[in-house]
Amino acid sequence: MSNNYHFYSFYPKSNFYTMFYIKSNFIFLNILFSMVLFHTSLKAQTKHKIIYGKVTDSDNEDVVGAIIVVNKKYNTITDFEGKFSIKMPKESSSQKYQLECSYVGFNTYTAQIQIPEGQDSILHNIILNKDKTLLDEVVVSAGKYEQNITDITVSMDVLKPTLMENKNTTQLDQIMNQVPGVNVYDSQISIRGGSGFSYGAGSRVLMLVDEMPMISADANDIKWNYLPLETTEQVEVIKGAASSLYGSSALNGVINLRTMYAKSKPYTHVTLFTGTYDAPRNLSYKWWKGTSQWQRGVNFAHGEKIGNWDIVVGGHMFSDDGYRYLETEDRGRLNTNIRYNFKKLPGLSAGVNTNMMNTKGGLFFLWQNADSVYIPQGKDIQRYSNNRFNIDPFLVYGFGTHKISFRNRYYLTQNRNDKNQEATAELYYSELQYQKRWLNQSLTLGTVVMYQQVYSDSLYGRHTGKNTAGYVQYDGKFFDKLNVSAGLRGEFYRVDTAFTRGVIAIDELPVLNATTTQNIKTRLSNLPFQPVLRLGLNYQLFQYTFIRASYGQGYRFPSVAEKFVSTSVSSLKIFPNNKLQPERGYSAEIGVKQALKIKDWKGYFDISAFYMEFRNMVEFVFNIYAPNGPTGFWLNDLPYAGFMSQNIGNARIQGIETTLMGNGNIGPVNVTILSGYTYIDPVMLGYDPKRDTLGLPGIKTLKYRNRHLFKNDVQFDWKFISVGWSTRYQSFMENIDRRFTESIFKEYGFDLPIFYVLPGLKEYRAKEMASGKKGNWIHDARIGFQINKTLKVSYIVNNVFNEEYSSRPGDVRPPRQHFVQIQVKI
Repeated sequence: MSNNYHFYSFYPKSNFYTMFYIKSNFIFLNILFSMVLFHTSLKAQTKHKIIYGKVTDSDNEDVVGAIIVVNKKYNTITDFEGKFSIKMPKESSSQKYQLECSYVGFNTYTAQIQIPEGQDSILHNIILNKDKTLLDEVVVSAGKYEQNITDITVSMDVLKPTLMENKNTTQLDQIMNQVPGVNVYDSQISIRGGSGFSYGAGSRVLMLVDEMPMISADANDIKWNYLPLETTEQVEVIKGAASSLYGSSALNGVINLRTMYAKSKPYTHVTLFTGTYDAPRNLSYKWWKGTSQWQRGVNFAHGEKIGNWDIVVGGHMFSDDGYRYLETEDRGRLNTNIRYNFKKLPGLSAGVNTNMMNTKGGLFFLWQNADSVYIPQGKDIQRYSNNRFNIDPFLVYGFGTHKISFRNRYYLTQNRNDKNQEATAELYYSELQYQKRWLNQSLTLGTVVMYQQVYSDSLYGRHTGKNTAGYVQYDGKFFDKLNVSAGLRGEFYRVDTAFTRGVIAIDELPVLNATTTQNIKTRLSNLPFQPVLRLGLNYQLFQYTFIRASYGQGYRFPSVAEKFVSTSVSSLKIFPNNKLQPERGYSAEIGVKQALKIKDWKGYFDISAFYMEFRNMVEFVFNIYAPNGPTGFWLNDLPYAGFMSQNIGNARIQGIETTLMGNGNIGPVNVTILSGYTYIDPVMLGYDPKRDTLGLPGIKTLKYRNRHLFKNDVQFDWKFISVGWSTRYQSFMENIDRRFTESIFKEYGFDLPIFYVLPGLKEYRAKEMASGKKGNWIHDARIGFQINKTLKVSYIVNNVFNEEYSSRPGDVRPPRQHFVQIQVKI
């Protein structure tokens, strides 16, 4: 087959789905423009007194989304340029008005304004000053609008681009391993143990870029090296089910990467780096000569306002010789954010964001043996050449306290390799959202249409998917202390002929006690959509103390890859399972956040207890999958040994988590810290050692989880010198697939090394347990010198003590690395 795919010509249904998607967009646009025209005509028909102006901060940056209230009755919100115009009925020729302006992280501004007699309007510009009493951490992912992190009802962590730059992060999954409670197992992310290892298929954590899904249409996985770190404003991590706002795949949490827009002053950032791998502690692993294995790369970003245009351009080049034999990577990425603000219709903006990347290299999956962990099985590797592309057109119109947004995304992934495993997948996403904000309340309504088209004769076959949903979210603050959040979503999902059969499980509702749950067994089933609920409370107990409680349901429909993939990786086969069912679940937590202030240092300490349950949990399981079960003859069963995604039953994960985060000056030194400890107890419910034999014998702990996690990063900035130290601890992985530690035909009496999927793993794990370490401590260090206002030079060492550790069986991570980094900021 030719590599030049001609989209839509493969599959008879694809034209239908594409046209249906286009028609849906026309309907959304008609609704949007009708509301714009209605509002415009309404403005022309009424006479008002008008106060207008612009809100900026002390650095002269526009403040977008600030709330303006006049006489505690009339209110509006600043637009994308920080401008506002608020109208009051024309009651008298001259009248005084009490104006208040508030925004998260700033002190409330108040003023008495009088419109002179004979005038109908007055200009009043506002400068907001930072609130120095609390950490001014502004987030949007919890409620789709700006909130202080102390006010939200769920657990959330925030990553700033400064930390990513300081640690020389080249793709997002590297820095995600520094977030409390988060682990990435060979590209598979897990929050508080919600996921194990599932190679390249399905994610319980939804990746968003600017609040829209950035997961592939075929595998529903996250392409970490595609995410535009060079233009990142901040990354927000929601812990726990968030399907009510974001839908399927948000079963275990959400990561929202928010990209930047142009500021009031032009800026240019350029980062260059180069580095090398040290020899591993075990010198027998080293297959290269000298220091021949290098990494090098460059990131750049430029933002500027030109007239009505906001323009950001970013790029990334990266090359890695690799520390594992034949595993190399070369990639190039280019992205833009373009927005136009209409002057004649204030509040209306339109734009388009794009990102594109090509990456080539070799894919390492399993070691050859425990004594040669950096050599792939068979000394062979998959050589790939992959393309990624997305384009995101949008329209946003804000008028008064109302905002309408129409966002779209087309996301293309093309995977090519030398193993005849080609696949092309397209994702079309559209979301129409209406938001009303007034005083301390917010109401958000939205509808989503998403289509998927997958073409791969050699890997999956050809498939189509459809996802439609509607949601509503209410957030309110009462008595200046109590924040209430409630959301509801209805979601329909279809892949080919398999579709959602919604279920309401009465025994999952949080208002029921044990007796009621025991008596009520009725379920509403076979609904045409899956309803998903979310509830949350946050109460300010004392001036700097906030307590919260939340409950959220989750839902995930299996990906095309999980249901239909048929391939092999190294010596392992991966089998399809078209009977795979959706998984559901819920998470609940209670927590306390204590704001901290030490002179000019501001931060918080957070402690939470969480509980999660999953129904029909999907896990990647290694076994013998002969069509009619094992035959009892090893030669017949050999072709059917491999992985398959399966519904393993029900599971429960509970635990506790603590987090310390803050930034500011303590004396002459600026101190920044992000630290946390997480304990989880992940178990299979109804575990039967005679029936549940796929994991290690007698262990009911879910596979591929670390019971204890500790993360810490601290940086000290003094004058022109900065010093940083990162620490990560993960406890020993208690349970893995049983067949990884024994011959796959042990029950047939064959215990030869050639029948081991991972030769030497059993002895490798036994040696690790015998060492008494009970886990791995990884440390990174950095020191930087600010040469002048624009130039910074840094020396960075990852894995300072050259620890040997793995993210999952057969995947030993890099030895010590040294980097020199140069940053230029203008």
